[in-house]
Amino acid sequence: MNDGVTCTHRLVLPVDTNHHGTLYAGSLLRMALEAAYISAAQTIGDGANFLLRRVLSLECYRPVPVGTMIEIQGTILHMTRAYLVVGVIGMPLANDDGPWMDALLGFVQVDAAGQPAPLPIESPTAIASGAQWQDLCDRMEKLLRMRHRD
Repeated sequence: MNDGVTCTHRLVLPVDTNHHGTLYAGSLLRMALEAAYISAAQTIGDGANFLLRRVLSLECYRPVPVGTMIEIQGTILHMTRAYLVVGVIGMPLANDDGPWMDALLGFVQVDAAGQPAPLPIESPTAIASGAQWQDLCDRMEKLLRMRHRD
């Protein structure tokens, strides 16, 4: 997309659900991680070689039943020399009830030996805008400030 947002789509299958017939937390985390990695890799382009460093935040706002088609949007919200944070927002495709989840995932760029390495670009070509991204940016800033106090 031109606004720096990458979209992935999924169908919530029975294998993705818990004993309540709704999206299992482990499957939710896998889907968020895959969407975040895709967003980072598509934005950075050739030379992207990421490892998950940390899950800064993951919020699930309501259950997602089996058979639901979902969209997960992702964008880079923060970059340093070898580290970036991707924000992801999960939306149902069928209605406009707002997001069912959002998350902040941090990745480190690594070289062939698995050591931190500089990102192959200095900044993304487009930064997403909108209230939902601003809310995630605000949460990220608080979490990054708390992390730096340790």
